[in-house]
Amino acid sequence: MSAQGEGIGPVRWRTAMEAALYGPGGFYVDPRGPGPAGHFRTSVHASPLYAGAVARLLLAVDEALGRPERLDLVDVGAGRGELLTGVLAALPAEAAGRVRPYAVERAGRPEGLDPRIRWVAQPPAGTAGLLFANEWLDNVPLEVAEDGRYVLVAPDGTEGPGGPLDSGDRAWLERWWPGGGRAEIGRPRDEAWAAAVATLDRGLAVAVDYAHTRGARPPYGTLTGFRGGREVPPVPDGSCDITAHVALDACAGPGAALLTQREALAALGVSGARPPLTLASTDPAGYVRALASAGEAAELTARGGLGDFGWLVQPVGLRGTPGLYGLPGLPGSGSGVRPG
Repeated sequence: MSAQGEGIGPVRWRTAMEAALYGPGGFYVDPRGPGPAGHFRTSVHASPLYAGAVARLLLAVDEALGRPERLDLVDVGAGRGELLTGVLAALPAEAAGRVRPYAVERAGRPEGLDPRIRWVAQPPAGTAGLLFANEWLDNVPLEVAEDGRYVLVAPDGTEGPGGPLDSGDRAWLERWWPGGGRAEIGRPRDEAWAAAVATLDRGLAVAVDYAHTRGARPPYGTLTGFRGGREVPPVPDGSCDITAHVALDACAGPGAALLTQREALAALGVSGARPPLTLASTDPAGYVRALASAGEAAELTARGGLGDFGWLVQPVGLRGTPGLYGLPGLPGSGSGVRPG
């Protein structure tokens, strides 16, 4: 039986995505499935260098907050907890002892996960630290529109025209995706991100995703599916991931900045530069390790690949210290792409 159920007629895409991804037997909640890592490769899965960079970012937040007794780390869309596990391993013992890690995920807690990690369905309120969402917003269900009407979809992926857009969705398109034709209405992502940021009392919220901005919206949208490492048609029956690029500029709140992953990781010490050849003669094993690390860093920062992902950096209550939102090592406030 499909995640939408048998015998159900066409529905709007947001409803179909919700059922296919998070309903009974849905792609992300089916305990029999391999989890996201079994279907697509994210920066978290590409290299432990990514978790190391997030650990350094967390330490910068810790410094900006004055090294509190409790430092919260909230991973929204945590998958199987891979990022939190990697960050905890990368932190110095003193900092790791103060960290309270939360995995926010709608699927059940995986077996064998570090007992320090709290498994929750929603971001906890009143946190102070770093809220990090890697490839979460692209899976927040949204509506698809074409020529001023909602697009309907059947469980087999067949599309048809629906009713006219309501005023809120129409206003969002007019502001953030003008021009008519086919578009993806990112208003649910804006609302989901604002709600997540609102749980943070002080610290930094970061969303990382494949994204586009108002000046370069894709003319036919980006809705697609993934299964077993391959891109497939977005059939909302629970058998595949269904995803669409994120209008991160629309999500950005006051004081936020947009960076590319290439810029952000470079500032956090991830470099794809090859090690010097002299190291090969003085320390052959070290050279091989450094070469492998450089290859992983190159994948994380590659143009046309993971390096083009967007980082939405949203400060909460961090002011009055040098650098971007008081975080040493990140680009200054004059760099990066500003929300429109």
